[in-house]
Amino acid sequence: MQQIFNFIFKNSNRLLFLLLLGISLLLTIQSHSFHRSKIISSANFLTGGVYEKINSVNEYLNLKTQNDALALENAALKSQLFNRKDTTAVPKLDSLKGVKAKDIIVSKVIHNSYNVHENYLTLNSGELQGVKTDMGVINSLGIVGIIDNTSPHYSTVISILNKKSQINAKIKKSNHFGSLIWNGKSTGFVQLIDVPRLAAIRKGDTIVTGGQSVIFPENINIGTISKIYTDNQTNYYTLDIKLFNDMTNLGHVYIIKSKDREELINLEKKEKDE
Repeated sequence: MQQIFNFIFKNSNRLLFLLLLGISLLLTIQSHSFHRSKIISSANFLTGGVYEKINSVNEYLNLKTQNDALALENAALKSQLFNRKDTTAVPKLDSLKGVKAKDIIVSKVIHNSYNVHENYLTLNSGELQGVKTDMGVINSLGIVGIIDNTSPHYSTVISILNKKSQINAKIKKSNHFGSLIWNGKSTGFVQLIDVPRLAAIRKGDTIVTGGQSVIFPENINIGTISKIYTDNQTNYYTLDIKLFNDMTNLGHVYIIKSKDREELINLEKKEKDE
């Protein structure tokens, strides 16, 4: 302790000078923003460099732990890769009520228009595969359209994004029917018109194919109600339906054979003639 006091007495002038210099520098920094910013920048530079060096040392010391973590991650990724199903394989439709597997033709969209008012698709299946006019076309998410024309190896489809398209559809929870059309505005929405005002509906309700169609089986998904419009001059709603399908990105589809279609059409024609 005596040595410390002796050191202070011997160097009192120098220590006083350093103290006064420190106080003056402190007052200068606090009173001038330029000097303060320079000091802070220098301090950040110094501490940043120190932190970077410390981080480098820590990373080096933790290399084994990091390598072990990477090895586990690679093993998990490889496991997913090895167990992944073949994405090039044609998908299978799990089930379709009322339709047998032999009455479904798997096909692929080779051309798809969706930016005009009358949109069509082209499929790589035709008459030789059993495709006929007025067959329904769906995929795993919902309806796509109706077969329009066929050739031996190809067929064209009237897309649901076609202003000429009109399909029987219903509200799933209430079974109230309407006609599904497209107003030509958005590729993600179609419209359900002529829905009775007495129908209990709300946004988010699911819309499916109706049972009055000889083209599509009943209860094939279409979409959900997005907006509800009321026509004060009639007793009907017009509904905006957000499609389950992305109609701008279609791959494999299923063409549905309706073995009872001709019988039903002939019966209805007979009733009209009588």
